[in-house]
Amino acid sequence: MEKQDSLDLFAEQGKFVKGRPIVTIFHNEQNLYTVLRIRVDETNHQYDDKEAVVTGYFPKIHEQETYIFFGEFKEHPKFGMQFHTNHFRKDMPQTKQGVVAYLSGEMFKGIGKKTAENIVETLGEDAISKILNQPSLLDSIPKLPPEKAKMLYDTLMEHQGLEQVMVALNQYGFGPQISMRIYQAYKEETLNTIQKNPYQLVEDIEGIGFGRADELGHQLGITGNHPDRIKAACLYTLENESMQTGHVYIHVQDLLEQVKTLLEDNKRDQIEYIDISNEIIKLEEEGKIKAEDKRVYLPSLFFAEKGLVTSIQRILQQTEYKEQFPESEFLLALGGLEERLQVQYAPSQREAIQTALMSPMLILTGGPGTGKTTVIKGIVELYAELHGCSLELKDYHKKDEPFPFLLAAPTGRAAKRMTESTGLPAVTIHRLLGFNGTEGFDRDDASPLEGKILIVDETSMLDIWLANQLFKALPENIQVIMVGDEDQLPSVGPGQVLKDLLQSERIPTVRLTDIYRQAEGSSIIELAHDIKKGYLPTNITAKQADRSFIKCSTTQVAQVVEKVALNAKNKGYSAKDIQVLAPMYRGPAGIDRLNVLLQEIFNPNPDGKRKEIAFGDVKYRIGDKVLQLVNQPESNVFNGDIGEIISIIYAKENTEKQDMIYISFEGNEVEYTRQDLNQITHAYCCSVHKSQGSEFPIVILPITRSYYRMLRRNLIYTAITRSKQSLILCGEEDALRMGVERADELARQTTLCQKLQESITANAIEAPAKVTNQDEPNELSYEEELMQVNPMVGMENVTPYDFLTNG
Repeated sequence: MEKQDSLDLFAEQGKFVKGRPIVTIFHNEQNLYTVLRIRVDETNHQYDDKEAVVTGYFPKIHEQETYIFFGEFKEHPKFGMQFHTNHFRKDMPQTKQGVVAYLSGEMFKGIGKKTAENIVETLGEDAISKILNQPSLLDSIPKLPPEKAKMLYDTLMEHQGLEQVMVALNQYGFGPQISMRIYQAYKEETLNTIQKNPYQLVEDIEGIGFGRADELGHQLGITGNHPDRIKAACLYTLENESMQTGHVYIHVQDLLEQVKTLLEDNKRDQIEYIDISNEIIKLEEEGKIKAEDKRVYLPSLFFAEKGLVTSIQRILQQTEYKEQFPESEFLLALGGLEERLQVQYAPSQREAIQTALMSPMLILTGGPGTGKTTVIKGIVELYAELHGCSLELKDYHKKDEPFPFLLAAPTGRAAKRMTESTGLPAVTIHRLLGFNGTEGFDRDDASPLEGKILIVDETSMLDIWLANQLFKALPENIQVIMVGDEDQLPSVGPGQVLKDLLQSERIPTVRLTDIYRQAEGSSIIELAHDIKKGYLPTNITAKQADRSFIKCSTTQVAQVVEKVALNAKNKGYSAKDIQVLAPMYRGPAGIDRLNVLLQEIFNPNPDGKRKEIAFGDVKYRIGDKVLQLVNQPESNVFNGDIGEIISIIYAKENTEKQDMIYISFEGNEVEYTRQDLNQITHAYCCSVHKSQGSEFPIVILPITRSYYRMLRRNLIYTAITRSKQSLILCGEEDALRMGVERADELARQTTLCQKLQESITANAIEAPAKVTNQDEPNELSYEEELMQVNPMVGMENVTPYDFLTNG
């Protein structure tokens, strides 16, 4: 009868399996994903075996305990029947005798039977849940010392607290994976934290946005103009603007308007601007935002801009480089270098090399074919000659001295190109700085880099956070050369570092404009420079030796890409040689659809004999071209790196009892388990952003009106300049023309340029400094503007501008 009662009780929560673990097959310490084999005691599922495999997100499972797992059985195509757990709890004793036996067991050292009986007599049969909810109740137990009371509570929390939290979070609508993330952040304070302020999740838990927290807040009765709700909306808006739009700050007026829209989106609430203003001021007092001249920043972005300006100022103050070599000595060495390399530097290239060697800092910018790589090579060679130092790494190892040349780029492929062009080791900026994931960077102002000259390529990809970290780690007396193309896409992260540095006119700069590869007959480079100026040549659809245009509609793009890829494959080209680029992931001409099609061309599996692993809707096979999506510094693999799957080992073939994939990134072999596969995707087709820093022999670029939202000049320019030998455009000519004529309308809001101009006056160019974002006379200050918002704002068809008064 008692067994039937328990079955009925568990059944109220859905399908379940009750049993004791036999063995833990797999346990991921990072996200707590676990695979168990259990001995089945009870279940309300049609399942007759004595054992079952259970999967889910669990903490350490104790094999001496009995658990109830709630979820459902699913047939795995390879591993058979598995029970997928939504939530779980430990099977707790339900009688006085059972609770006494449990509390006086081996798990609770020093709690004998007499003490356990005292606890149950005082608190009742539900003593365990009462203690977990209110540990101070243990103070009322006779002859229970405080240290034993604490031990008992801590042990109960370790063994029972998580289960209670997981059940509660499940009831709030959180899935097991994100519930585990929440528990890892707050531990035993999880429920208290959420119930006190559910909006704290927006700040602390990746993957939880304002909308999800707001739903929970509504369940808990936190609605309308509650301060926590308004603060969360403000922080979410700032975060979203920085990560989605690339802004470093938001004007306070825009923040007021966006937050009001967000808070009123559910149509339940009407929020006054004055309430938002009050919370913005409190957020600044709490240090969660920074405000300056009516601009509102996330603190990390505000201090990143400020820190970068300070670092650049420190570098530019170095004066010892200006006259370190007589010009005659430089020209003699340059002539010898030209003769040795059999090159003839143009005047602008000579200027760039001389400025780099005679200045503490140089920005070298120019489009494709203008000779940036040639100049970098010249700088390195001439620096070594004039300073009498070796270009051989082994010579410094022998003397146990640091290598004077530091070469770095934002991506692995760009770093590899630097190595190929200079013959010197180049690494990603993350690797140069010793990025170690959650712990941050090993190199900073307290532990600076060692070197005499730093060359950074593809600097248009630098966001403000990484730029600040790099410059913060630079030692005294180092020369810095930043190389990039100002017309390419800005960084994925916030800021527009290269553009701001150039616009500030505070840093020595050489712009290369002459096109040298044009002599080699590259119509791709001519096209890129035309696009840079904002127009298309009249012969855009005419076939050229190195480019062509295939007219087709959105629905025909996949068919055209397939035909072009097949023709290239038949001519002996591989997937490594061909890169399809697209601006969007969804739709008939999107990245996801094209990757499926291209995999079947370059790496088919018609008879099913090739090893493959299914992950969601994607199938990964040996030989697949894949793209890394996140930084994995411990394996020296970073976001944007392209690799090839070289091995697949099924769970039944290894002692780990789990599927494994091995990917080679330019010879660096990295292991992935099934749980890691969300870190990669197919790379036969990728986004233009992900292709930055790379070059490919053949680029296929679809351009149609369906991409309208993404089509802008800098995106098309960046895509076209990825092609080294052959460019195939396909799509609609008017869509291409529209995109080229459409300059970047989403100008990023930054203050790096202004701060550089205000802080660095000694090195100012003779032309008057440009000052941007100056306040109009008699405007209100930031706090005055916030506090003088008319409290009647909030009525229909009004904006903040209707009620913001001018002084």
